[in-house]
Amino acid sequence: MSDIKITGLPLSEAKKAIIMIHGRGATADSILSLVPHLNLTDYAILAPQANRNSWYPFGFMASDEGNKVALEGSLQILEETWNKIEAAGIPSKNTVLLGFSQGACLSLEFAARHGQKFGGIVAFTGGLIGEQLKPENYAGDFQGTPIFIGSSDRDFHVPARRIKESGELLRKMGAEVTIKLFDDPDHTIREEEINWVNQNIFS
Repeated sequence: MSDIKITGLPLSEAKKAIIMIHGRGATADSILSLVPHLNLTDYAILAPQANRNSWYPFGFMASDEGNKVALEGSLQILEETWNKIEAAGIPSKNTVLLGFSQGACLSLEFAARHGQKFGGIVAFTGGLIGEQLKPENYAGDFQGTPIFIGSSDRDFHVPARRIKESGELLRKMGAEVTIKLFDDPDHTIREEEINWVNQNIFS
């Protein structure tokens, strides 16, 4: 069984849930440090822990073969986390996926492989995973799900080009995509991003 930290409201009492996905080299506890900055008072909060603190070994645009085994395992961990929420009777339209960096890429990838009405997807610096984008990997209809992707316009790990391509593909699947690229080189989560998601997704 995967190691999943659960906080916020108990799953049995909550009407909404969020899965928070940490970045490479980080932990479930580190992504949970965002909780006080987000409007999550009525959410059950689940944060899965990656094996050896990494969801896949290479960059998210590296060879598909290199990342394949670890990526499939990581998507399976998200599936287990998702199943806990579903078993508690919380519908997908009340469930949000949020991630930073490697976790942002994983949250977008999981969502696009299970296209449906989500409460929202928040990707702090991320894009869909793969050497090339393969639309055939993705299925479903987001039915107007709000998706936020925020990043530096010149992030060292996540090229703006891939963010825009990802946004385009997600729009074609029926998502309401907002991309904010900031004029700084920082690999971080900015106050403006937090404010936007609080007002538009966690309001």
